[in-house]
Amino acid sequence: MILINLLPHREEKRKRRKAAFFLGLGLAAAAGLAVVGLWYLVLQQMTTGQQQRNEFLTAEIRKLEIQIKDIATLRAEIDALKARQKAVEDLQIDRNVPVHVLNELFKQTPEGIYYSNVKQDGQVLNLAGIAQTNERVSELLRNTGNNSEWVTRPELVEIKAATVQAANKEQKRLYDFSMRVTIKRPQDVDAKAAAAASGVVASQSLAASAAAAKSQKP
Repeated sequence: MILINLLPHREEKRKRRKAAFFLGLGLAAAAGLAVVGLWYLVLQQMTTGQQQRNEFLTAEIRKLEIQIKDIATLRAEIDALKARQKAVEDLQIDRNVPVHVLNELFKQTPEGIYYSNVKQDGQVLNLAGIAQTNERVSELLRNTGNNSEWVTRPELVEIKAATVQAANKEQKRLYDFSMRVTIKRPQDVDAKAAAAASGVVASQSLAASAAAAKSQKP
């Protein structure tokens, strides 16, 4: 009987399998390291690109902030110029107001009233004078409150009886009074006139529409 020893062959095969296993394990580890390194490089590139974009956006934001400050400064200068222009226009407009107010007082003051003092304080006009009767003062208050174009909101401050000696040494009973009214600005007068004109136009339009609708009825 012939005996064959297979142990060296099996041991050699086992060594080859073990070497192949470690070789595959090394190749897998190398491949894993290569993938990780490649992914790390990609991440680094993405991070660098994002940082560059962030720096670009930061620089642009700074430029915009400077431009916004410049715009705010320009707006402040424009507002200051507009305020100056409005002040000049108001002075130009208000220049003729005293003439209109005195003319208005002349028109609205009834007979039997004489002014002894007229003083303007801003938009308030203080009036002091002498009236023949209380009714004259009441009429003046009604005129300046309802019919006046340049003064409004009359307010009686004081009225008291006074005895005055005339030229013929006859004593007359008169009334000292003081009142104040508010001066309308030209802008208010123009706005009121425009509102009245628009009201007239609207009334005419309504009347025309009503007439047209009436004419269309059978």
